[in-house]
Amino acid sequence: MTQLVARIPDEVARALDDLVASGAFATRSDAVREALLELLDRHRRGETARRIVEGYRRRPQSEDEIEWAEAATVAMIADEPW
Repeated sequence: MTQLVARIPDEVARALDDLVASGAFATRSDAVREALLELLDRHRRGETARRIVEGYRRRPQSEDEIEWAEAATVAMIADEPW
């Protein structure tokens, strides 16, 4: 496993220590690891969203596709037991 070392502002370190002290994370490393995973996931999801939007810009949905999607949505909601 790779080890990273970073300098952070004192107030960030104190906030990190508060999270550990509150039991939100076992260690500073656990908190930083979780934050990095969330950052990477957010960027991955953003890239996926960008590609989806670009795809729809290249090939917009037809009226038939939109009507089908709306009808399918209405049917799914109607099937719900609420």
